[in-house]
Amino acid sequence: MKEIIATTKAPAAIGPYSQAVKLGNMIYTSGMIPLVPETMQIVEGGVQQQTRQVLENLKVLLESAGSKLENVIKTTVFIKDMNEFPRINEIYGEYFNALQPARSCVEVARLPKDVQVEIEVIAYI
Repeated sequence: MKEIIATTKAPAAIGPYSQAVKLGNMIYTSGMIPLVPETMQIVEGGVQQQTRQVLENLKVLLESAGSKLENVIKTTVFIKDMNEFPRINEIYGEYFNALQPARSCVEVARLPKDVQVEIEVIAYI
């Protein structure tokens, strides 16, 4: 049975979708952008601050579902400018420094609210 995961500790969905869905012992998150949950505003700063905010949002979302970043098995990273990849990767590596998940990374023309990075994950409980 599918269970919808929702928490006020992560940014609310800004459309007709769920923050995450749990199916069995698996968690599938929607793409997370760098919104500050309390204000629903984009975090100030550049791509590294945005990446950190996205990963912090994913961390609390997974925790609310009974999982954690260490249980992530796959990430998909959407980047507005692939030239920013080294800076994004530096912050990403702080969060996934051991047992790194599989990852896809693609440059896209545009992201919601014109942010620089969006990440979705698949994790187990």
